[in-house]
Amino acid sequence: MVRVAGLKQQVEAKVTQLTPDGRTPQQQLDDIRSTLSPQVAKQHQHFEQVLRSLLRKHGIHILDYIDLNQRQRNYLEGYFEEQIFPVLTPLAVDPSHPFPYISNLSLNLAVVVKNPDTEEEYFARVKVPKVLPRFLPIPPELGQNNETPTHWTGVPLEQAIAHNLEYLFPGMNIQEYHPFRITRDADLVLEEDEADDLLLAIEQELRKRRMGGSPVRLEIQSQTPEPIRSKLLQDLELTENDVYEVDGLLGLRDLMYFMALPLPELKDPPRQSVVPLRLQRLREPSLNPDVLEMDEGKDFFAVIREKDLLVHHPYQSFTATVVRFITHAAHDPNVLAIKMTLYRTSGDSPIVNALIAAAENGKQVSVLVELKRGLMKRIIFTGQDG
Repeated sequence: MVRVAGLKQQVEAKVTQLTPDGRTPQQQLDDIRSTLSPQVAKQHQHFEQVLRSLLRKHGIHILDYIDLNQRQRNYLEGYFEEQIFPVLTPLAVDPSHPFPYISNLSLNLAVVVKNPDTEEEYFARVKVPKVLPRFLPIPPELGQNNETPTHWTGVPLEQAIAHNLEYLFPGMNIQEYHPFRITRDADLVLEEDEADDLLLAIEQELRKRRMGGSPVRLEIQSQTPEPIRSKLLQDLELTENDVYEVDGLLGLRDLMYFMALPLPELKDPPRQSVVPLRLQRLREPSLNPDVLEMDEGKDFFAVIREKDLLVHHPYQSFTATVVRFITHAAHDPNVLAIKMTLYRTSGDSPIVNALIAAAENGKQVSVLVELKRGLMKRIIFTGQDG
């Protein structure tokens, strides 16, 4: 969404300058594809041939719609009518209806229907809604009869939609359907010199990023017929080099859905970060100036005054080291100024809260913050004295 998109922009701009390794942007794109294609194929093959069967052995059954029994189909048909059908919006593509905008990383169905009266075929696009879970569970009483305990049984959402398309196209014959997914350019492009308010400019670019820029990749199943493939490439203005064929499910990242299942034996044990030995008996800084600190233990500055302290994240606690260091400095009466570089941050960052507290305590606080890749902004926190 960023690096490949940037290379494609260079190719379109006819940039031929060589990189330090002696390749042009087009050569880089060619090498990326030749390396990535077999990796993507191997990834999907491993899920279909290995992981899917292992999940079954542990009671997680990701079924195909065609393998469901009648009771299960009846249940999903009712679920489709009540929950899925109201949020679907099929869009036809013809001379009077241009190809619709496909949002970044969204899963879609390319559908071909035929008018039984005129024998004319139509192409339509159905977006798989993100407001619903990617995998639809089937009630346990309708599940498969297995000797092993069953923890989850269900089907992918797009299959439930595909097998009920007659609700979306009444009076039409469903000829075929094929899932596809696109990736769009999601890099931020800011005109820093022209922006009156840099923060507002970044907010506006982030809104655009949610939708994405121009398409840079098309993912389709390997059995997608040539006419559908060609139409998607033409309407999305992509080439064959931008196509990645897969066998099985598109968008494997949605499998993280199953991490919510209460099966701790199938997950990595939680890793507990440790506190460096030299920091385990630190004295906590007093946040109340009217309360004297206890004499037991050393403060943070005494520890690092003895010798340097190297911390290794995430294996050693960030909270007990960096956050504690900044917090200690923010409330230490002997600290006059804090000057640091902050590589991005979250809205509820304890580091930022500590810096604000330092400014309120009368310290000079000057921070260089990265607002976007390669763009730094100096921010001065001012306290009550301005």
